[in-house]
Amino acid sequence: MTAKIFALSLAALSLALPAAAQDGDAAKGEKVFRKCMACHAVGEGAKNKVGPELNGIVGRTTAAVADFNYSDAMAAKGAEGHVWTVEELDAYLADPKGFIPGNKMAFAGLRKDEERADVIAYLATFQ
Repeated sequence: MTAKIFALSLAALSLALPAAAQDGDAAKGEKVFRKCMACHAVGEGAKNKVGPELNGIVGRTTAAVADFNYSDAMAAKGAEGHVWTVEELDAYLADPKGFIPGNKMAFAGLRKDEERADVIAYLATFQ
């Protein structure tokens, strides 16, 4: 009985995850995340750097990390109630300056769809 409940739970979870998260490969995403590590941290004990720590980013309200000094543009987006869904992260990572003009992230973005899906899948493991 427990195995059935577990299997049904996994099936329901897979239906609830957007396609980009399902298509992404977290192991590959860990490698892609190396491009982000100069400014961001994830995992146990992650701390803010030049950018905020990214634990729990998927599903988190924008600009919600305590003790991080967000740009006015990012703070305004959070004040609007914006949430980092898989789709929103995908759009932001494709073109950070275009998605939220005036934010202070210097990174130009990840142009390849697969890299974005992989890094989002990786970040989703830190919920």
